[in-house]
Amino acid sequence: MVLREDTFRRPDGSDGLYGVIDKPDYALVVALDGDRLAMVEQYRYPIGLRRWEFVQGTAPDRAAMPARALAERELAEETGLTAATWTYLGLLDVAPGVSSQRGRAFLATDLTAGEPDREDTEADMRFAWVTRAEFEDRVRSGEITDAQTLAAYALLLLRSP
Repeated sequence: MVLREDTFRRPDGSDGLYGVIDKPDYALVVALDGDRLAMVEQYRYPIGLRRWEFVQGTAPDRAAMPARALAERELAEETGLTAATWTYLGLLDVAPGVSSQRGRAFLATDLTAGEPDREDTEADMRFAWVTRAEFEDRVRSGEITDAQTLAAYALLLLRSP
């Protein structure tokens, strides 16, 4: 992650200063098995809370990895799942007012179970299946609040018949 301040000229000719957080792009996976969604829960240090979300991630050493390959790696790493079918859902901008980071969301289906191979920072991660109805109940109750997860679910809904 790099934090930078850019100076720029506004359309009215005045000078401006903009703080930007540069982070590598990430991949997010909506793993769907029938009516069940794969979710992971982990501690999110910046907000001091554990949060349920879809599989997602990146790392500086993976910045040049194609998005789908990154998605495949993150899914296997965090859940142990592999998918035979991948569908691109869309592009997500994390916080375009402050960050250059972008994410690519994928739908993973035709899943096979395996053992996760989590990084040290994911040692306390939990994996669970939730039905779509449970997911929506958890969103309504405020248990699921991750913006990328909510946006990816919206992309899934737009794709569904």
